[in-house]
Amino acid sequence: MHRSEDIATRLLGSRYDALDERTKRIARHVAERTHVSRNVVQDADGGQSFGQRAADAVASFGGSWTFVGLFGTTMLLWVALNALLLATRGTTFDPYPFILLNLFLSMLAAVQAPIILMSQNRQSEKDRIHAEHDYEVNLKAELEIMLLHDKIDQLRERQWEELLEIQKQQLALLKGLLERTTPSS
Repeated sequence: MHRSEDIATRLLGSRYDALDERTKRIARHVAERTHVSRNVVQDADGGQSFGQRAADAVASFGGSWTFVGLFGTTMLLWVALNALLLATRGTTFDPYPFILLNLFLSMLAAVQAPIILMSQNRQSEKDRIHAEHDYEVNLKAELEIMLLHDKIDQLRERQWEELLEIQKQQLALLKGLLERTTPSS
C-alpha cells in the first residue's frame, strides 16, 4: 500500500480508491511532503482574452465614483446647454423631455449591462477557483495536523513504555537493596 493510500485510509477513514481525484491529489501531496499553495490570481488572470480584459476594465470603471461623477456632470451639462440655447436662441438641439439624451442613456445601459454581467461571471469563476484552492489547502493542513497528532501520540506511548520499563528496573533495584539490607531470620 502506498503512503498516500495509507494516509487516506487512516486519516480520512475511507479507502483511497473511493476518494474523489482532488482528495487523492491532496493525500499524495501530504505523503510526498509537497506544497499545494499556488497563486490562483495569477492562474486565473494568465489566459485572459482581450475581450475579457476589456469587460473587466469597463465593469471596473462603470462601478466607480469617477463614472458616477462624470455621468452626473454630463447629464447636468446636457440640460444646462439645452436651457442656455433655449434662453439665448429660442431653440435647442434636444428639446424637453430630452429624447436624444434618453436614447443615449438607453444605449449606454444596453451595452454596459451585458459587459458588466460578463465581468461578474468571470469574477464568480475566480471566486470558485479561490474556494476550491482554499478547500485543498485546508484539507492538506487538516491532514498534516492529524499526522502530527498521530506522531505525538506515538511519542507519548513510547515514553510511557520507557517510563514503565524504568519503573520496573527501579523496583527490581529496590527489591534487591531490601533483600541485602534486611537480616535473614
